[in-house]
Amino acid sequence: MDDDDLDELLDEVEKKFCRNVSVCSSARAESNEDRKDKKHSATKQNRTMSSDTEDIDSFLEELLEEDYSDSTSPKPEQFPKGDEMVKKLSTQSGGRKCCPVFIGGSSVTNGVGTATSKRSCDQLRCTSCDFRVLTFDDCEWDSSCDYLFLRNNMPDCQKLKSKLKKRRAFRSYCCQCSWFSTSEVTDLRERPLLRWVCGKHHD
Repeated sequence: MDDDDLDELLDEVEKKFCRNVSVCSSARAESNEDRKDKKHSATKQNRTMSSDTEDIDSFLEELLEEDYSDSTSPKPEQFPKGDEMVKKLSTQSGGRKCCPVFIGGSSVTNGVGTATSKRSCDQLRCTSCDFRVLTFDDCEWDSSCDYLFLRNNMPDCQKLKSKLKKRRAFRSYCCQCSWFSTSEVTDLRERPLLRWVCGKHHD
């Protein structure tokens, strides 16, 4: 076999086998690189997804902790103690109310009535006619006083005095629909016909 035939034979072998090998090897190399890229991108995606989920989880935990702490731990504004509670109540209500409500004669001290301190309320208001209750010391209502008289003359004190007569230690009360005279401390719960309530003491 001469040199030319040998060259041709080598060329054929090279064409048949070497190209396939190079193609296969390049395909393998590409596939390996693709796999690496895919793995890298997948791990990157997993990392980003895991970091996102971690961020979401931590955010949700923070929210839950805040809600839990808000619901369980009492705020100082909700439960003030001692003097703060008294101050808050006084500012919210705008004053103090009698409990129970008392009325009395001219010798009975006016002020906030309590179970232990039976003072005569001087801030009375009628829930029926919505008038402020007027008082007259050392006076008693005349027997001729009636509903029409009060209806026509309330709250003119000068006109109302025409139905009052002097009587020491008594105190007379009236609104536009009711009237009452007493010399003793009287609990208004015992006088259901008098629709008078304490309208708050601001002093």
